[in-house]
Amino acid sequence: MSDGPATTGSDPLTGRALVSGAAEGAVLYSSEPLSFWGGYDAETGEIIDRRHPLAGRIGSGCIMAIPATRGSSTTTAVLLEAIRRGTAPAAFLTRGPDTFLALAAIVAGQLYDRAPPVVALSPGDFAALRAILRARVEATGVVMPI
Repeated sequence: MSDGPATTGSDPLTGRALVSGAAEGAVLYSSEPLSFWGGYDAETGEIIDRRHPLAGRIGSGCIMAIPATRGSSTTTAVLLEAIRRGTAPAAFLTRGPDTFLALAAIVAGQLYDRAPPVVALSPGDFAALRAILRARVEATGVVMPI
């Protein structure tokens, strides 16, 4: 994970895979952290925090790019339920490591044999996600715009 200059919207981004895996989908980007407790509906995949910029959007199956989670460890429980129901994002891209997302993904891998990748990016690379509509996350932590 480099702190160097941000890349363009077509260059690959290289981060640190906190939870390894592959996924592809539309990038759902926000510069604001998200609390999953009271902010994400595990039944529908909708972002329900009405004060969040992504309110009303569906995270299910997307590559969710948020700088971090906000709030308590209950985020892990909500995310685990969404993974169990199949309404969780396909992958998470963050601005630096996020322990709650990583913990939920690791536990989901053990409990359900499926875990969304979690990749920590440098601040510059995270900001570059704003211009990317679709991406492929690779097990190595590389994020390829598509």
